[in-house]
Amino acid sequence: MARRRLLLVIALVAACLPGVAAAAPDAAVVVNAKAGLATVPDTAIGVNHAIWDGQLGTNAVNDLLGDAGVRMMRYPGGSYGDIYHWKDHTAPGGYVAPNTDFDTFMAGVRRAQAQPIIIANYGTGTPQEAADWVHHANVTKGYGVKYWEIGNELYGNGHYGASWEADNHPDRSPAGYARETVAFARAMKAADPTIKVGAVLTTPANWPDAIVGTGDAASWNQTVLSIAGPHVDFVIVHWYPGGSTTAQSLASTDQIPDMMYLLRQQIAQYAGPDADRLGIAMTEMNATYGRNTQPGALFAAEAYTSLLENGVFTVDWWNVHNGATKASTVAGQPDFDDFGLLSSGTCLENGPCEPALNTPFAPYHALKMLSLFASPGDQLVRAGSGDPAIRAHAARRPNGDLSVLLLNSDENNSRTVAIDYAGYTPSASAPTVHTFTNGATGVTTSTDGSATTRTLPPLSLTTLVLHPSNPARLPAAPGKPSASTTDRTATITWPSVPGAVKYEIHRQLGTTSEQWGETPGTSFTVANLDPGSRYTVNVLARDAAGALSWASPPLTLTTGSPAQSTCTVRLSNVTDWASGFVGNVEITNGGTQPIADWTLNFTWPTDLQQVSSGWNATWAQTGKAVTVTGSARIEPNATVSTGFVGAYTGPNIPPAAFTLNGTLCHTAS
Repeated sequence: MARRRLLLVIALVAACLPGVAAAAPDAAVVVNAKAGLATVPDTAIGVNHAIWDGQLGTNAVNDLLGDAGVRMMRYPGGSYGDIYHWKDHTAPGGYVAPNTDFDTFMAGVRRAQAQPIIIANYGTGTPQEAADWVHHANVTKGYGVKYWEIGNELYGNGHYGASWEADNHPDRSPAGYARETVAFARAMKAADPTIKVGAVLTTPANWPDAIVGTGDAASWNQTVLSIAGPHVDFVIVHWYPGGSTTAQSLASTDQIPDMMYLLRQQIAQYAGPDADRLGIAMTEMNATYGRNTQPGALFAAEAYTSLLENGVFTVDWWNVHNGATKASTVAGQPDFDDFGLLSSGTCLENGPCEPALNTPFAPYHALKMLSLFASPGDQLVRAGSGDPAIRAHAARRPNGDLSVLLLNSDENNSRTVAIDYAGYTPSASAPTVHTFTNGATGVTTSTDGSATTRTLPPLSLTTLVLHPSNPARLPAAPGKPSASTTDRTATITWPSVPGAVKYEIHRQLGTTSEQWGETPGTSFTVANLDPGSRYTVNVLARDAAGALSWASPPLTLTTGSPAQSTCTVRLSNVTDWASGFVGNVEITNGGTQPIADWTLNFTWPTDLQQVSSGWNATWAQTGKAVTVTGSARIEPNATVSTGFVGAYTGPNIPPAAFTLNGTLCHTAS
């Protein structure tokens, strides 16, 4: 209804203006300031620096990175981290460029006003070597290096077959890496107890996620978290999604919420007490399509923003410089398939040359757009579009302003969008507008138009910065809630806010909110929830004057299954190859009567999971819903088994609820 009213108002206003024809917008964008997401950290926008890059320490490069809002720099560069010895600045088997030593790197970090994240040499180094580096950096030099990774992509050490990462340890299993990570963490924290240490994990749905190697008891993530989880402070994942078109590249980012949800589920399940303290760092990422052109820029903007919305504390683009691989034309612009943000100025054999050294490629400008869109301390809030070609994000600023980031992925057509706001009323003054268009050499800024309608150029990024219509002093937002759940209820609690007289509890429903209730206390129980379902909620505080705070950090909770039932179902993963798996389902009759014919129903959490075939029953799937029909008699206190082959192209999240002949079963782990 809100969208229809907005479109009607726009049409009536346009019809009343001389010489202006009324035209309906192509798409509606909704911004819901009540649906709070993560707060932007001071390490959000990051990049990788590599010691084989002779431009690493130059003022020109670090000034460019600082201007783009880069606030995290990773060193000494990917797999080089596992062959690099900081004391003599060598990397046996690899090239080390002049003027790329640690102190030179740190001078560049400081010039760009960023923070470093350092890869300690796990592959060919020792805990003592890493501890000495911490001591040199933070005690001797006073650099205050906070974040330290224990190696890089160690699952690529040959244990699972593929071998690209140096690892001299006799035990290359996940258990071996985890035990050594504990030793590294202890030695490094003895040198400086204030540092944060990170362990390498695999990204859900990316190789070798869920694969159990020969001789292992569990997958890489489960093993590493179980052993090293209590001793580290964050986990490290990398992501290079596929896609051969702009649409496919952007579609890959739709997996991010489920990807991060599953990773947090793994952390909560395996990392021991207080597992919620572990942060997530995406320390390598890049596009596959249009790496140097506008599709790469749109992917960067969408992926960074989506990852930050889901609580990742840094996203680090690979790489500052990398070099040309092949030449093509993408969206009408020359593309060199170069992983770098900046041109290396190289030429392909018998082919074209890149632009001059350090010329920014399109994704560089996307990072600059991101820094104009959201700054550390801003709260990202829910925004979205009904048009798949249009993507939207929004952020509230401490001064009361609201910024809206709009992506038009249509390569050929402009799109006019109408923008509706919930929980925020923009002023009538013209917004500040930042725009980066296809083929442009920089971001343009103007002050024009309105907050409620905007025409987006083809293949563009646009940010609107809006002021509130009635600035007011708001109560503080509640701290992050916590919850306890059953199959149909959730009890949510949160810290009290001084001056608050009432709290509102809101559930996020896409770009809209459903108010579950309100209370003067700091706890609220909601009933009649769906078993095995995921809910994201925020709490808002209201003061005696009626002012409503920003939303609390989001809480995502999942209802389970009943503790007691006449049936129990256990789904187990027999074997997994990171794109499919063999599953086994055990059904136990806990009742007093035998079950002759039965139907088991469950729903996959995502639409990227599919049953390919099954046995010992008849398996069928429609959408995300799966029906399993069997005739094997189940006696009281007896169990029958059925199995299937499943396929997945995204995070393989197990279903949390099953019904047998209409009865909700207890789900066993």
